Amino acid sequence: QVQLVESGGGVVQAGGSLGLSCAASGTFFSINSMGWYRQAPGKQRELVARVTSGETTNYSDSVKGRFSISRDNAKNTVFLQMNSLKPEDTAVYYCGATVDTSPVVRRAYWGQGTQVTVSS
Repeated sequence: QVQLVESGGGVVQAGGSLGLSCAASGTFFSINSMGWYRQAPGKQRELVARVTSGETTNYSDSVKGRFSISRDNAKNTVFLQMNSLKPEDTAVYYCGATVDTSPVVRRAYWGQGTQVTVSS
């Protein structure tokens, strides 16, 4: 069983910054990718940023240049630094990870979500 526990989030004014973190715990072989996704009311969940075990990153176009994702492999933790926040960044942010629970089994896991609200 793998758990993803998120922290951070909250309410911030437009132009401000927030940081999110997500720690993976449980029994597993290794973690492949870790990332952040978000879902605004009435919209589908979308990728925000993702980082692989080899430190390759990719970002949605809407956050490039404003958000930065990083990862601490030793602590199985992923961070998202969000700068220059806009009201349209308001959403529930979910941590997601693809985890190798054995050398031949890879599964996706999700955190419980954390609310980010950007006021104008």
